[in-house]
Order: sequence, then C-alpha cells, then structure tokens
Amino acid sequence: MTSPSVPKVHSGPAFQAVDALFRAAGLVRNSRGTAANGVTGRARFQRAAPEELRRASPLPRAALNSVELLRVPGWEKIHWLWHGFSTRLGGVSRAYCAEDALGDLNLGFTKDDDPATVSRNRQLLAEAVTGDPATPLITLRQIHSSVLRLATTGDAARKRLWKADGLLTDEPGLLLGVQTADCIPVLVADRKRRAVAVFHAGWRGTVKRIVESGIGRMRLEFGSRPEDLMAAIGPGIGPCCYAVGEEVLSGFESQFPYARELFCEVSDTDPVRVRYPLLFLTQRAPGHSPLGPGLHLNLIEANRRQLLAAGLKPRSIKMVGGCTSCQPELFFSHRASRGHAGRMMGVIGIQPR
Repeated sequence: MTSPSVPKVHSGPAFQAVDALFRAAGLVRNSRGTAANGVTGRARFQRAAPEELRRASPLPRAALNSVELLRVPGWEKIHWLWHGFSTRLGGVSRAYCAEDALGDLNLGFTKDDDPATVSRNRQLLAEAVTGDPATPLITLRQIHSSVLRLATTGDAARKRLWKADGLLTDEPGLLLGVQTADCIPVLVADRKRRAVAVFHAGWRGTVKRIVESGIGRMRLEFGSRPEDLMAAIGPGIGPCCYAVGEEVLSGFESQFPYARELFCEVSDTDPVRVRYPLLFLTQRAPGHSPLGPGLHLNLIEANRRQLLAAGLKPRSIKMVGGCTSCQPELFFSHRASRGHAGRMMGVIGIQPR
C-alpha cells in the first residue's frame, strides 16, 4: 500500500519568475501546493499602533488679526513669497464650533455656514498672509482630479471658479488656495523663476499624480527646473487615522511600484474592542469597520514620493505635520466629524515688487 503523496514546494527558475510577478502585484504564492484554497493570498503589511504613526503639528502662530497659521520652516526668509496653512482658529464662523468657543476660520462655502461669514474669513486669511484683506484669493471647485489651471490677474477680476485641483502662476499679487478638511495641501515654489503652485491631493488625485503632473506643468509654463523647486506638504489626515478599503490599495498598486510601502495595518487600541472583538463584527469592507487591524494609507508620504519622482531634492521638501483627524481642536476633519466640517486652506503667492 502506497502512502499519499506530499505536495511539493516548487522553487525552480520558472516558479521564481512567477513569484517575482506575484510580489510586484503584492501577492504571494501558496507554498503548500493546494489548488482548493486558491493560488495566491495577500502579502502581509507592516503592523503599527496609531500612536507610532502620529506626526504632531507645530504650534500655529497668530497673525495681527488673530488668525492662526502654520508656516513652513525656512520659507519666511524668502522675501518675495507669501504662504501659509490655515487652522480652524481665528475666524468668525459659528457653524462648527461649540457655543462657548471662539469663532472658527471656516474658509469653505459649505451648506451649514453663512456665505457672508465665509467671505469675511477669507478676507481675514488674506490679511494674515499678505497684510491686505483685499488681496485677490483664487480658489477652485475641487473635483479630486489631476486637472491644473494657470491663474492670471484677469481670472481674479472675473472671479472665475474652475473645476480643477491645482493652480499655478508667475504673476505677483495673487494668492492661490486649495481647500482641505483631510486631503493633503501641497505648496511648490520656484526660487529662481519666482513661480508658485498649490495642489489639492486626496487619494484619488494622488493616484492620478496631481503633484507629479503639476511639477511637469511648471516646467512647461515657467521653465522651472526641479533642482530649483521647494515644496511643503501641509496638514492632512495621517496614517494613524486614515483607514481605507481594498479599492484604494488596488488604485495605488495600479500606478506605483512602491505602492505597498505606503500602507500598513493598524491595530485597534480600544481595550473593549480588543477584549471583546466579537461584539464589533461587521460585514463592511476592510478599512471601513471599527474592528482592527485595518489597512491605513500614508497619503503624506505618497505625495512626498511624487515630489521626489518629479526631481525635487529630499532636503527641499518640508512636511509641516499634523493629523486633521487627531487634532480636532486645531483642524477641521471631514472624516472625524462625519461630514460636518468646515474647510481650511493651503495658500501661496508672489509678493508684488
């Protein structure tokens, strides 16, 4: 009587080539040789606790009109450059703050806030950054795209509102801004040619290479050289809090060979959920359930990688820090507030001579 055969683990050159393809797709071959369970499974991600992934924000600085901004270290020495990342502090809006709190600096024309109040907040922001509340502030109707627009003084006069997610200019006197409430604001400045750009990078825009495309557009429009560019990545939702689903992972894997380095599995630190996990079982997709570990995305690092791929030097890229979801006292967060949130802005411009 013959004993049942033991499945062999294939490791010849042909199978090594197959394994290489699987690794590139973030998969691993089943080494047991069984066909019943499928040939592949997801490779494991690095695991971390939320506190290991948090990057605290520096303290904001109050302007003369009490608007509190985050500045990019070293950029204030560049005399011709306007820039800043707003917080929720220093405005006159009452739509999103507690009854006993000071007003918020909501900069978005949201359905819950009064347009006149938002307009006043925008004037306060312009005054805090440029010294003049009448400085033209050009913004966009953001659509999570890779669409870019060249801004001019004429556009400011017509108050044109484009559907796009990136703005560029080399004209002095304009303040360019993108709105955020978890997505990543990215500022770029050309030190030699005095040109600037601002990008709104959510996960969809990042997959569509909004920042990388924007650097290419600066090279085309202004003759910018990557070695002359400097960039700042502002506050957004951090990898500590940004749980995502498999569709986000698939989107990144379809575009970037380093995609899996941008994700990690984050364990739930709630002691009740850890002790009684069955109480929190759901049928929701991975990353959308409160039960850990969940798949988390480092959207800040994803955009830093795009800046590097576009040719910027690592030392020319500043990451301001701050997680919008972790720090509700400082930032608006669409996710943390379940959609009831104002908007912040990342802004940049060129001072008139």
